[in-house]
Amino acid sequence: PARYFDTKTTEPISFFLTGLEELLAWQPNSNDEFNVSAVPLAQRQPPLRSRRPRTLVCHDMRGGYLEDRFIQGSATRNPYVFYHWRYIDIFVYFSHHTVTIPPVVWTNAAHRNSVPVLGTFITEWTDGEKLCEAFLAGGEEAYGAVAEQLARIAQHYRFDGWLINIENTLSAAAVGNLPLFLQDLTARVHSAVPGGLVIWYDSVLRDGTLRWQNELNDQNRMFFDACDGLFTNYNWKEEQLERTQRMAGPRLNDVYVGVDVFGRGDVIGGGFDTDKSLRLIRQFGLSAAIFAPGWVYEHLGKENFLQNENRFWGSLAEYLPTHSICTLPLTTSFSLGMGTSTFLDGKDEDSGPWYDLSAQDIQPLYPEQQGMLSTSCCLQDAWCGGSSLQLQGTIPPGEERVAVRLFSLQMPAPPKLFLTLLYKLEGAQPDDFTVALEVTTWDSGICFEGNPTSLPEPNGRYHPRFLPAPPPSLAKLLAACHRGSYGWTSRCYELELQDCSLRDLSLIVSRQQPSLQETSFTCLLGEVRVLDTASVAASPPQVYAVTASQLWWQ
Repeated sequence: PARYFDTKTTEPISFFLTGLEELLAWQPNSNDEFNVSAVPLAQRQPPLRSRRPRTLVCHDMRGGYLEDRFIQGSATRNPYVFYHWRYIDIFVYFSHHTVTIPPVVWTNAAHRNSVPVLGTFITEWTDGEKLCEAFLAGGEEAYGAVAEQLARIAQHYRFDGWLINIENTLSAAAVGNLPLFLQDLTARVHSAVPGGLVIWYDSVLRDGTLRWQNELNDQNRMFFDACDGLFTNYNWKEEQLERTQRMAGPRLNDVYVGVDVFGRGDVIGGGFDTDKSLRLIRQFGLSAAIFAPGWVYEHLGKENFLQNENRFWGSLAEYLPTHSICTLPLTTSFSLGMGTSTFLDGKDEDSGPWYDLSAQDIQPLYPEQQGMLSTSCCLQDAWCGGSSLQLQGTIPPGEERVAVRLFSLQMPAPPKLFLTLLYKLEGAQPDDFTVALEVTTWDSGICFEGNPTSLPEPNGRYHPRFLPAPPPSLAKLLAACHRGSYGWTSRCYELELQDCSLRDLSLIVSRQQPSLQETSFTCLLGEVRVLDTASVAASPPQVYAVTASQLWWQ
C-alpha cells in the first residue's frame, strides 16, 4: 500500500494522516511496524520536569517527510541532520498535514540522546474551521474520539506526545469544548505514554477569534491551564515577556517563547542573532521554542552545513542548559547518521553518500571554539559509521596539556569501570603528543579511588589506569584493546572508585616534552566506551523466535 511503502522503490516510509476521517479510521497495521520506534527514551539528569528553563526545537523544513521519510535510509548527499541533542529538551516534528506522525528515524535519534519527540495536530483555514466544528462542537463523544486516537497513535509508534495548533476561528460551541478536549487529550497521553506531553500553540482566544498574543494572558490562559505548556507566537516584545512571567507564576518553565530563526515579521533576533532573543527570554526565566533552525541548512546552503551548524548552536550555548547522561554503558562512535562513506573498524567499506538518522550515535557536547580549541565532525575518516569527532587545538606556551569535555555525567560510579578509546593523531609529529581519558567526580568527602587508603584526588580528577591487555573475562568484548588499524590507536583503561558520583568524561591531549612554543594538534576520536565491569561480565540476553516476512526477490 502506497501509504506505507514508496511506490518507486517499495521501501518502507514514514507517513502522515490527512483530515478527520483518516484520523478516526486509523488502526495499527502489520504494514506499519517499520514505523514503530525501536529506541526507548534514554533517561537524563536533571529530569525534564525539573524546575529550570527548557529548550524546545520545532523542525519545519519544506513541508516535511523529505529524505527522512525513508525508514531504512537513503543515498542522500549532504542531508540535513541535527546533533546538538545535549542542548535541547524537546523536539517537535512540524508539517501542515492534519496529523504529523514524526518520521521514526527522528524518534530513534532523539530518544538515544534523551530527548522526547512530539508530533503535530494542526487545523487551518476554512477546512480547519469545518474540521474543528465537526469534532469540537460535537461534544464529549466527538472530541473524546479524537483525543483517544491521538493518544493511541503516540503510544503505538512510541513517540512522546503532541503540539496542538488550531489556526482558524472557532464557533462558540467549539471554543467552549476546546479546554475540555485539551484536558482529555493530556490525561490520555499521560496515561498511554510515560513522560508524555501536550503543548498548545498560541493562536485562538477564549472567544474563538484567531489572534496571536505573543504572550500568556487572560485571553489564552484557559488553554495553558488545560495542558503541559504554551508555545507562544514569535512577535513578542520585552514587556510581553514580563507580563507572561507574572501570569505564569510557578509554571514559568511551561511557557515556551517562540523564536523564528528565519526572523520573519517584527521579531527580535533570528539567524546568527538568535542569541539576542534567547538572552531576553532567559532573563525572565522562561523556556524557549526555537522554530525552524533548519535555516542554517536552507538559507546558508548545504556546502558548509556542519561548520555553520556548529557556529549557530555554539552562539546559543550559554543560554541552553545541557542535560547529562545517567546510565551505563555509554558507547559511541560519534556517527551523525550520515556520511560520504561507510567505515567499519577504520576501513572505508563502501564509498557513497548515505543518510539514516536511526544510525546516529549518542552525541557529545560540542564546546565551540573554547579559546584554543574547536570540536567538529569529520566525514573523511571514521572508525565506525560515517564520521568521527575532530578536535583541533593549541597547547599554549609553557603548559603541558589541554582537556576537552566530551560528556557530562550524573550517576553513582560503579565500583569498577572499564573505558576504551580509539583515536588518531594527524599532522607532522603525532609522536609529540599523548592522548588519554579523564573522569571527574562530584565533590564529596567520601569518594576514593581504589582502596580506602588512597587519598581523595584534588577536585575529583581521576586518570584511569592504562591496561596493556584486557582481563580474560572481557577479552572478547574489549577486542578493541588490540585492534588499532588503518592508523587508529586503541587504548583500554580501568578505574576503581568507592562512594563516588560521576561528573564528566574528558579527553586529555598532552605534549611529551615541555616547551615554550605553542603546539597545534589535530586528533580524531573514533570510539569511546564507558562500561560497568559487573554488568559487562554478565552474558547478553539470547535472541529467540526470529521470523522473516514480506520477502521480495528481484
